[in-house]
Formats: sequence, structure tokens, C-alpha cells
Amino acid sequence: MLIPVRCFSCGIVIADRWVKYKKLLEDGKSVQEALDEIDLTRYCCRRMYVSHVELIEEVAPFSTYRY
Repeated sequence: MLIPVRCFSCGIVIADRWVKYKKLLEDGKSVQEALDEIDLTRYCCRRMYVSHVELIEEVAPFSTYRY
């Protein structure tokens, strides 16, 4: 699904950094380097990114409007 707007543990806004994080990974950076570069230093926020699974492509076919 989509990345949560805020960290579940500490409440810091994290969703605004998702696009930059994905770009850094595509550019060949390691997960640790990418998280350091986008300034996610708390382990609770880092786990939100590391454990996130992109499911939007699998869920999207079922989200059509039904009459």
C-alpha cells in the first residue's frame, strides 16, 4: 500500500521522504546510506521504511467502482 504519513511509534512525518528514498535505492545506494541521506535517524522511523511492502499494484485491480 502507501507509506504511512507518520511513524507509528513517534509520530514524525515520514511520507514526504518516500520518493527521494526510492530514487536513492534505484541509483544504487544501500538502504542504510539512503536512510542516512534523507535524515531518518530514529530506528522506529527507519523500520517503517525497511519493512514497507509495495502492494498497490496487487490491490489496484480490486479498487474499481461498483454499482
